[in-house]
Amino acid sequence: MSPAERDGVGGLDRAAAIFGAFDATHRELTLAALVERSGLPRSTAHRTADKMIRLGWLDKPQDRYRVGNRLFEISSLAPIRHQLRESVLPFLQDLHHATKTTVQLGVLDGTQILVVERITGHRPMPMLEQAGGTIPAYCSALGRAILAYCDPDTVRTVLSAGLPRRTPRTLTNPLAVMRELTAVPDQGWATEHEEGNIGVSCVAAPVFGPLGDVVAALSVTGPSKLIRTDRIGPAVRLAAAAASRAYARSR
Repeated sequence: MSPAERDGVGGLDRAAAIFGAFDATHRELTLAALVERSGLPRSTAHRTADKMIRLGWLDKPQDRYRVGNRLFEISSLAPIRHQLRESVLPFLQDLHHATKTTVQLGVLDGTQILVVERITGHRPMPMLEQAGGTIPAYCSALGRAILAYCDPDTVRTVLSAGLPRRTPRTLTNPLAVMRELTAVPDQGWATEHEEGNIGVSCVAAPVFGPLGDVVAALSVTGPSKLIRTDRIGPAVRLAAAAASRAYARSR
């Protein structure tokens, strides 16, 4: 019987457990932390991590493990990075220049929003997810901008997964969230006011593909006192519309 069979888990599953130990707040891990967060036996974690280092999947400067550069190279080949990001990036840059605050590009990934790109400036906002991180779709402007144009089954799946309260302002009633979604097509953008982080608000608009299906959303996020919807909303909507045309031409 092989070691993998004795462990009840295969090599790829062990590598996935190792990768799953890392997140935005755990970018570098000691072996002890890697064992604790991955749930693997110490010897298994050590053996698997060493092999991943040889493959370039992990690095180990000094005594801490971190995700290797090879994964960044591979991830850049994914269509969502290569086509969508490259098409939308110029408009994100223009929007960032115009608003002087953080802009983001996100796609729906199950019940979460995967942040594909993020541009920030001189006003750091460490509470926001970095590119590659995820945020809940139900209480984010990015998520609402996308869900407003999704089929009912997709919306139902997101809402039935649970709506935990992240701040006192988080909408946790499915009917209240649905009201937010139904308002998006008329005004052209979605909003979120301190539902994910106190003091932070966001305005987002959908990005469409060549067949008219929603593929992503872009947003402006910043301190609530600076995010004036009447000014930010039209700018985000125009940027998203231009990004949609550029993305459609690239397909």
